[in-house]
Amino acid sequence: MPALRELTWSHMVVMALAGFASGLPLALSGGTLQAWLTTADVDIRTIGLFSLVGLPYACKFLWAPFLDRYVPAYFGRRRGWMLLSQLAIMAVVTAMAFASPSSATKTLALLACLLAFASATQDIAADAYRVDLLSSRERGPGAALSIAGYRLAMIVSSSVALIMAEHAGWTATYLAMAALMLTGVLVSVFGPEPAQPVSAPESLDAAVVQPFREFRHRNRALWLLAFIVLYKIGDASAASLTTAFLVRGTGFSLTDVGVVYKGVGLAATILGALAGGALLTRMDMWRALLWFGVLQAITNLGFMLLASIGKNYVVMTAVVTLENLAGGLGTAAFVAFLIALCDRRYSATQYALLSALSAVGRVIVGPAAGAAVAGLGWPLFFGVTFIAALPGLTLLIWLRGEVETVDVESEMVKAESVK
Repeated sequence: MPALRELTWSHMVVMALAGFASGLPLALSGGTLQAWLTTADVDIRTIGLFSLVGLPYACKFLWAPFLDRYVPAYFGRRRGWMLLSQLAIMAVVTAMAFASPSSATKTLALLACLLAFASATQDIAADAYRVDLLSSRERGPGAALSIAGYRLAMIVSSSVALIMAEHAGWTATYLAMAALMLTGVLVSVFGPEPAQPVSAPESLDAAVVQPFREFRHRNRALWLLAFIVLYKIGDASAASLTTAFLVRGTGFSLTDVGVVYKGVGLAATILGALAGGALLTRMDMWRALLWFGVLQAITNLGFMLLASIGKNYVVMTAVVTLENLAGGLGTAAFVAFLIALCDRRYSATQYALLSALSAVGRVIVGPAAGAAVAGLGWPLFFGVTFIAALPGLTLLIWLRGEVETVDVESEMVKAESVK
């Protein structure tokens, strides 16, 4: 593909490695840590409280302006913060390796909170680095490779880590995970700087206020924000209860779900993201969002079919594969769109806010989804998830002009901001 040959491949490698470094710490303060606490016979109520350590991921926009305003002494505004947060992650994970869940539960909880904070800070800096570094043509492939790296890291820090812990112990596992963070350090130390550096805001006050003011003056700004909330809500509605549906609704075993939904599905998501990134080099943003969004909605109906016919391995595998392929395509386009929306002067703050806004749908659909299944049953529930995708697609059609000019406008802002 001629368009792919025009990419700066060092940028693509950097995106994959940075995505891997961002995805690695998540499970170490989440699911993997929960497994460690469980094997150490920690009280289930205490284990439940450990879920609160993930709050920094939801609140990271609160300190994102600080990363926009201040520049570390070495490696620039983005790579400098990435390096500091990665070194902190390595130190905390190493400390966790030697903590005891049973005798030092509070210490482990504090370390987990510090890990989540350092990891969320790395996400802020890495997302801003991606916005600043990638050209308009590179956004799709760069977003796709970031997603692929992130997902791969989640496999390593969850599935691989659990297997390693069973055979080598938790101390060795967490030390190995700390060492793997060197992938991110390599990016921070040797990664390229943006071709057109941008000056930081002149004050912290400007770093807090100006990102909102700049976005507010855009045409149909509030409608763009509404689209960000709605675009993935149908997909999120279906995903919120898919595991429960496969186990309780159709009678598949946990092994079936682990192999097909978690294994094959994750591979399909990565493949879909990579395919979406490649297609974005040949499609404009609006068409990619529209057609990938349509595919996301239609594939939800596959679960409606599976709910109607019952336990069937062939149908389950096909439905899971197609749904995750479509989800990967849509995510690649959506992340590329969020990147394009950001002004490089305030990319840390704006991307943190936009990504937080995009997660609103995932948060609110959970309780509603459970009530819908109880009242409608599984087949009709998945029909409703298809309908839930339509408002976002309708809004996308109405906002066609704004979406089609996002790339041009963002490049103009970048050019004006360079001094």
